[in-house]
Amino acid sequence: MALEDYLNGQVFLIDKPLKWTSFQVVNKLRWHIKKHFEIKKIKVGHAGTLDPLATGLLIICTGKETKQINTYQGQIKEYTGTFIIGATTPSYDLETQINQTFATEHITETLLHKTTKDFIGDIQQKPPIFSAIKKDGKRLYELARKGETTEIKSRNVTISQFEITKINLPEVEFRVVCSKGTYIRSLAYDFGLALNSGAHLSELRRTKIGDFSVKKAISIENFINRLQ
Repeated sequence: MALEDYLNGQVFLIDKPLKWTSFQVVNKLRWHIKKHFEIKKIKVGHAGTLDPLATGLLIICTGKETKQINTYQGQIKEYTGTFIIGATTPSYDLETQINQTFATEHITETLLHKTTKDFIGDIQQKPPIFSAIKKDGKRLYELARKGETTEIKSRNVTISQFEITKINLPEVEFRVVCSKGTYIRSLAYDFGLALNSGAHLSELRRTKIGDFSVKKAISIENFINRLQ
């Protein structure tokens, strides 16, 4: 592929590895593109942030195709992952330590499957305090890591599919299809509350964005190798 192709605009599907930020992926790919073509500047962006502890589909756009990022971001998304039932963390995932434990003796397979139905459709959801949302010019996670508390407004999101795919308590595996702006970490927390217990996210993988599937995605290493 020639430099002109990258400048005119390309879309790449990358399978983001664990513990990488979405920005780190973008910066890595941009650096290698610039180095390969011996250029100083090229636009590279991603369509939808994944948390460092999440893996899966990241849409990467180059050149003029970066103008379409908002279009890609607005498409429905599919995730698979695992909730841990009976405990919560401040970040709603494994970034922080467990801060509270709850009873789970009353939780049955029937209750788990039944409770998912309460989240289908348009729901109000509060983003986690540990999130990249900005308030007064600062990221919420920056405030949270300093121990500062702040009021977060609920937002309307849509969950079109939510199913439990495997139960091995305290682990519960799931699949969710949802709108832009949905926080699966918040879904984990709210799901725990709905069970009269607690829950947090231990694993998350984005499998689809619109018609794009992670099955067609390549690793960062493969992308770099194809540049050679």
